[in-house]
Amino acid sequence: GVVGEITFLRDNITVSLLTERRSVAPFGLAGGGNGLPGRNLLVRRGGIAVLLPSKCKLQLNSGDTIRIETPGGGGYGSTEEPAQAAAPAAYCTMTAKVSAGGG
Repeated sequence: GVVGEITFLRDNITVSLLTERRSVAPFGLAGGGNGLPGRNLLVRRGGIAVLLPSKCKLQLNSGDTIRIETPGGGGYGSTEEPAQAAAPAAYCTMTAKVSAGGG
């Protein structure tokens, strides 16, 4: 999956999360294994991390960070079949600083 972190630069920001596949992993097809479920974390300014539910509404302040780990996709095909040309490993991280209000 993809990992994204958003750090907030102002106080009193309302955030809603509507995410899926946090408790049940994406399934594989044709003998492929399941992927990994995603995770939503809130890291407060002081460094305390809290696991968030898949759907929630929160009030955040300056220095708080939301980390969203999207689910990894399920595999396709049996691992006992001859290997095709391997796709390159991919990893992506997105980081953003968010500021509400003017200037």
